[in-house]
Amino acid sequence: VQLQASGGGLVQAGGSLRLSCQASGRTFRIGTMGWFRQAPGKEREFVVAIRWSDGNTRYAGSVKDRFTMSRDHAKNTVYLQMNSLNPEDTAVYYCAASESSMIIGSMASSNRYHYWGQGTLVTVSS
Repeated sequence: VQLQASGGGLVQAGGSLRLSCQASGRTFRIGTMGWFRQAPGKEREFVVAIRWSDGNTRYAGSVKDRFTMSRDHAKNTVYLQMNSLNPEDTAVYYCAASESSMIIGSMASSNRYHYWGQGTLVTVSS
């Protein structure tokens, strides 16, 4: 499975961006897809994940009610709509895919993901 993320860029605080991540290859293996991010000087952190079969999602508390993850089966693509962005959202955003159809409680564990995209930079200016 290969993952191609896109949609990052520079936006002012309060603005919006939409990230996309398209999967290719043996996409039938995908059970869960997620977004993680890594800010400068910080560890990678979980943002949101979605179970491929039924669309159930889990959000990190810091993005809940601002970010929305969705999926398009036909395009093998997930989206991350990010609203009300603030400078603390500045990071490289990575999409990831797991062969496991995870329970909600497992979705935040990065070591459960088997495939990673190259990352896309989101910069939020104040």
